[in-house]
Amino acid sequence: MDIINLTPHDIRIYDAEGKNVIATFPASGTVARVKSSTEIVGEVNGIEIACTTFGEIEGLPDPQPGTKYIVSLLVLQAAAGKRDDLIGPDTGPGSAVRDESGQIIGVRRFQIL
Repeated sequence: MDIINLTPHDIRIYDAEGKNVIATFPASGTVARVKSSTEIVGEVNGIEIACTTFGEIEGLPDPQPGTKYIVSLLVLQAAAGKRDDLIGPDTGPGSAVRDESGQIIGVRRFQIL
């Protein structure tokens, strides 16, 4: 199975213990994103409140036999129920691997929606 990373970051997959990298998927240079627009809709205590509306997915290739695409959670959500070739890094608490400062450095698994 070919796996193409359509995020702007290399994706590192760790073993179940979160100690060793077992696979790395380098950023491909193509990034799938969801178009968005933001409108200021109000304020609270002098602080603006924005409403973001999401639209079409950009940069997502057509499905290819034997290929999965790594995309962001936002792209997974926008494509839910429409594509079965998309996977995302599972950054939830049971999967994310963090460094000493708490930054995510990898995951233990992928997710689908």
